[in-house]
Amino acid sequence: MMKTNRHKFCNHGFIVNCFLSGKVDFRQGGKDQNYFLIPIWITETVKLKIEYTKKSTKMPAVDLKPCFLTPKPVQSDAPLFIYLPGMDGTGQLLKTQIPELSLGLDIRCLAISKNYLGTWDVLSRNVLDLIHGELEKSRQRPIYLCGESFGGCLAMKVATQSPHLFKRIILINPASAFLQDPWFSWISRLTQFVPSLLFNVGSLGLLPFLASLERISEGDRQILLAAMRSIPPETINWRLSLLRDFQVDKKDLQQLTQPILLIGSGSDRLLPSVNEIARLARILPNTKIFILPNSGHACLLEKNVNLYQILKDNGFLEANINSDWFVGL
Repeated sequence: MMKTNRHKFCNHGFIVNCFLSGKVDFRQGGKDQNYFLIPIWITETVKLKIEYTKKSTKMPAVDLKPCFLTPKPVQSDAPLFIYLPGMDGTGQLLKTQIPELSLGLDIRCLAISKNYLGTWDVLSRNVLDLIHGELEKSRQRPIYLCGESFGGCLAMKVATQSPHLFKRIILINPASAFLQDPWFSWISRLTQFVPSLLFNVGSLGLLPFLASLERISEGDRQILLAAMRSIPPETINWRLSLLRDFQVDKKDLQQLTQPILLIGSGSDRLLPSVNEIARLARILPNTKIFILPNSGHACLLEKNVNLYQILKDNGFLEANINSDWFVGL
């Protein structure tokens, strides 16, 4: 039988056994009662102090509404590039792409408060209000809508609510793939039972699934981890519930006749992204697919991924639009 390091916490009689195999064993009062194991994929003993609190059914109050971050000075003559982020909602994980993108695009990154708990419809309306606010500040110009992961789902919601507003749409590893994997959907429901203090530990174990770490600089790994840890457990569970409930009618998607670039990571360990963009390409009427064969889910942080060059090579920029778009697969 595997030996474990046990640490008793007298406050509430919990014993936490941290297994070198990457399991955490919860038992109460030192008795051999029923218990559950939570994988956290660690390779060394972790000492955790768990403070018992009664589970509250009250969700935290909604903080500020979503807003746009402007990483570069406004370029009112360039197409407006709207970036909708992944589950972290920080808008900060586009940073490695900004120097190149800003050469020809006016960038806005959506930032969602860590306590924001709006529904898909409310969040979509918030985004559209922000976009219309930007258009009021400058002349009418082309708008590029780019959604990554969770933001890919949001982009589909936003675009179907205003199908003629966007000149181009880019979906990167859209998390609508979540629904294509019943196991992932099922396991996500268990996160509501994970003690809050374990979320920070668990985020370390999630990193190899979220990103191809060898393709990301050490500094950007730290930024990714910080973004993951910045979201409270209640908000993570809420956003996971949004993904489980995500639906867009096929007829609404088929109204999106503008060119749509579907970017998928061939080495995505988190979601079946390549299969999902192939599915979307069969629904959307005007798509082009670009596969990053060696990239992980968080591909925009990778050193060798240049989103601006991808857009340029695929004729997706205003200066080099061509007619090689094709319908579906």
